[in-house]
Amino acid sequence: MKKNVWSTLPQMLLDLAFPRRCPVCDRPVKPSNAYICSECRDKLVYIKEPRCRKCGKQLEKAENEYCYDCGSKRHIYDRGAALYSYGSIRLSLYRLKYGGRQEYAVFLGQDMAGRLGREILSWKPDALVPVPLHPAREKKRGYNQAALLAAELGKQLDIPVLTGFVERTRNTRPQKELEGTKRQNNLKKAFKIVQNDVKLNTIVIIDDIYTTGSTIDAVAQACREAGVKHVYFAALAIGRGM
Repeated sequence: MKKNVWSTLPQMLLDLAFPRRCPVCDRPVKPSNAYICSECRDKLVYIKEPRCRKCGKQLEKAENEYCYDCGSKRHIYDRGAALYSYGSIRLSLYRLKYGGRQEYAVFLGQDMAGRLGREILSWKPDALVPVPLHPAREKKRGYNQAALLAAELGKQLDIPVLTGFVERTRNTRPQKELEGTKRQNNLKKAFKIVQNDVKLNTIVIIDDIYTTGSTIDAVAQACREAGVKHVYFAALAIGRGM
């Protein structure tokens, strides 16, 4: 018993000095040994069936196979899935990306593994590939939120994570500032494969948000040009389908 106390003492002191924050309410987690407040779990809205058979957006009508976007355009990737409705996790994502809340990624990655893991494993991926930030933006932020999610997801599912497989070569404008074809044009030739010595048959691209799919398509295009045959994606949050 004493040995257990001494072995956990450093973490206990760390939790007291820097309490773990709930990814929903951003207050110190209750109970303190959890990753999310027990009362905050019900505030998360998970994507459920019916889902778009291409991007995984939740559909309003069960008779539809695809959302409006996927029914009207061709995507480069094979298929994808997402965990949360964007509206329910929007503030959490903002704090994860811009507020330094890296600790959120532990719970969020574990939740992705718990609810999307079976589907991801059914794709039989050789590796998880997080969407990269431009080096200048990552240096300013201090981390890449997609890489944090991928690291936890890979740990839970025992899948290798290749953070240096794809590189963002252009410091593009944030996609949220653009609409329609401007999103696609913004990302043309924005990514390239830098680990040409790594041969992969199937990958899963990991990102925090999926909206129109322009970012995933741009990464998928670079991967396909490098010889990757099957490209899937898993996103933390996704917008609404129709």
